[in-house]
Amino acid sequence: TECILEPLSLPESPGGSAAVETSSDVPCIFCKECYILAEQNQLLKHMIIEHKLVIADVKLVADFRRYILYWKKRFTEQPITDFCSVIRTNSEAPLEEQDNYFLLCDVLPEDRLLREQLQQKRLREILEQQQQERYDTSFHSMCMFCDQEFTGNRSVLLNHMAREHAFNIGLPDNIVNCYEFLAVLQNKLDNLQCLYCEKVFRDKNTLKDHMRKKQHRRINAKNKEYDRFYIINYLEFGKSWEEVQSEDDRELLDNLEEDWSDWEEHPMCAVCLFCEQQADTTEKLYLHMQVILVLNIISLIHYACFLPSLLGLNFYQQVKLVNFIRREIHHCRCYNCQEKFQLKTELISHMEETKHVTFLPARSTWDQPQYYFPTYENDTLLCTLSDSEDVTPEDSSEDVPVVSEDTSNLKALKQSSILNQLL
Repeated sequence: TECILEPLSLPESPGGSAAVETSSDVPCIFCKECYILAEQNQLLKHMIIEHKLVIADVKLVADFRRYILYWKKRFTEQPITDFCSVIRTNSEAPLEEQDNYFLLCDVLPEDRLLREQLQQKRLREILEQQQQERYDTSFHSMCMFCDQEFTGNRSVLLNHMAREHAFNIGLPDNIVNCYEFLAVLQNKLDNLQCLYCEKVFRDKNTLKDHMRKKQHRRINAKNKEYDRFYIINYLEFGKSWEEVQSEDDRELLDNLEEDWSDWEEHPMCAVCLFCEQQADTTEKLYLHMQVILVLNIISLIHYACFLPSLLGLNFYQQVKLVNFIRREIHHCRCYNCQEKFQLKTELISHMEETKHVTFLPARSTWDQPQYYFPTYENDTLLCTLSDSEDVTPEDSSEDVPVVSEDTSNLKALKQSSILNQLL
């Protein structure tokens, strides 16, 4: 076979390109016999019996008519043996009883390229059709299960049937040639045929009861007749929706078996309360803050933040305290005396000299709901706080009695209840 060094061009019929588009007849590759497109199998049978030509995987040819026209032209230019493999039957019989059949398949690079070009052309046409249907507002159709009429976009009807009648044929954006699809389904119902098991019933009521009780109010996914109405069947050359989905499933299973031994986890970096220094452990952060403040920084503040059991702070109080300190430092304000500074370095110097860093302000200043919200996004320091179940907040040391309202007289209760004030 010859190499294809440039893109192939689809041939025109003897009557010109217009004749190709308007005619629906498919000619034999070798003779003047013609068949309508719906009689494709009759043409294939004719070429096998009369001309000994076998075309492999015909179902994968996106445009059968253009495929036949292309090879009709090529076979007039070169001998058939330049393109086809020769299969000899009855090879052990006498020579006069032997037959040579010619196999045309996509092992031939020219044939495969032609099939791929036809598939890409069909995919472009299908996507254009789907895009047109997605934005079409002139859609008009009746529901197949009730007398309701729908106009506007096709999605209105499809969503109605899925929601009200539990009949779901898929997302509207996955469907193409929707008018034809609905017509095929309606024709089956008119012929009293179940859409799923495809049995025929004696009347409409029996069919409805059957589809409802057997949960057959759906289409049969194995019926190849419906494949042309779903975009997934046009996406990959030579693959059906079942093959595409099974490949997706295999990829998921393969991913589960992947070796994660080379996984490198990036350490979480916590940022100092008083500057931009980062550390990947709280111990390193302690050391840094000791150095930067040049004093015994393992003080009340840091015990409060990292060792809550010393002050009896629960997890949420720790969160509020850290967010409070971050907010005050961000505003260059001392969290003890509330003095404000222009630079953060001036603030730190002030807190060192006055020892304000070692004193925790009154709880009422920081134990407030507003400090539940982080001052900085992704503040890793909040993730390092311990959530000790042994910590008991000071406020919870006393038993608080709960007195229920008297419900013996509901009418009087509705008039005097404290809930009225909330309303």
